[in-house]
Amino acid sequence: MHGTPRQRTRPPPRGLTRYLSAALLTGCLAACHQEEPWKLTDVHGQLPDLSFDMTSDTGRAVTQVAFNGDITLLYFGYTHCPDVCPQTMAKLAQVLAQLGDRAQRVKILFVTVDPSRDTPQALHDYVDAFDARHAVGLTGSASQVKLLAQRYRVAYQAEQARPDGSYDVSHSSVIEIFDAEGHARLVGSDSDSVADFVHDLRQLAAESS
Repeated sequence: MHGTPRQRTRPPPRGLTRYLSAALLTGCLAACHQEEPWKLTDVHGQLPDLSFDMTSDTGRAVTQVAFNGDITLLYFGYTHCPDVCPQTMAKLAQVLAQLGDRAQRVKILFVTVDPSRDTPQALHDYVDAFDARHAVGLTGSASQVKLLAQRYRVAYQAEQARPDGSYDVSHSSVIEIFDAEGHARLVGSDSDSVADFVHDLRQLAAESS
């Protein structure tokens, strides 16, 4: 009696082998190069795109179009702020210094919440003291500032004036970060570390490179 004939296993065609190997390699590379989690708060799709019509610290009208292709950090403050504003601006200047060449396409937009005192010249002197290359001051009428703050959910209020006429302005201390296409992506604060900002801005810059 003859035994059950053995079935011979044929190797897959060479073309199919190369295709499967390439597919496996591609899958591995994709898995190995997935984006790391964000360190700051991810707000993708939760805030409107960057849009404004203001006056820059040079005294000229400016809109978001001037920053097309830039990663922008939007921060609301005022030049007479005694603590949180200078601390935050100093931190952002450190962040950009650590970004190196990637900082070429990053801008800090400092929007005053005190337009009655913060003239374009005052803003220019203020932002230049922190980062003359990357920081831009923005001002406008009281209604323009109010509308822009409302658009990005920033609250502020002038406090009661002192006998000498000086006053403080309470305001939200958030930094809203927009990608190179003007989409709101992240929100940070003065309590977030320089390292966290650097990490996320590098990741955003890599997306547009």
